[in-house]
Amino acid sequence: MNTQTLYIKNMVCPRCIMAVRDIFIRNNIQIVNIKLGEAIIKGSQINFELIKSELQKIGFELLEDKKSQLIDKIKTLIIEYIHHGNNQPLKINFSDYLVSKIGKDYNYITSIFSSVENITIEKYIIKQKIEKVKELIIYDELNLSEIAMNLNYSSIAHLSSQFKNETGLTPTQFKKIQLKNRRNISDI
Repeated sequence: MNTQTLYIKNMVCPRCIMAVRDIFIRNNIQIVNIKLGEAIIKGSQINFELIKSELQKIGFELLEDKKSQLIDKIKTLIIEYIHHGNNQPLKINFSDYLVSKIGKDYNYITSIFSSVENITIEKYIIKQKIEKVKELIIYDELNLSEIAMNLNYSSIAHLSSQFKNETGLTPTQFKKIQLKNRRNISDI
């Protein structure tokens, strides 16, 4: 039986994997493997319009063109590493990481991403890191120095500067306010 790889936009967490898995199970589709942004399924008699509709009902999108698939893969890799990296300090060069995972030249990757998303990969990474900083500030388990180290900032001042540029607040001001507005990482 043939296997097919489906690329699914907005899968950003383990619950997303469970939700997509449930859709496939309800529709009697055999799953070979499922991970953030991607599902490998078996079968030739699959009603893709039904799957597309089911995914859309819960906020996902079946990606059909190559550019969209590439962009979603880039976003998924970044989100997965920053937000689901098992609290390992970020000690990588993201351009090398993306090239190794995607297997394409970084200039090509960044050109496609920027042309479609109207933001550079570097700016997208900063936005994701700032959302992670917000999360860690809210959890109040690490001090700012530990957060800076875990997210590979050269200093607390560097983290604070990026944080202020993105949010308009210093990390300390953010910690003090009652409404700790965080953005959904799939909306960045």
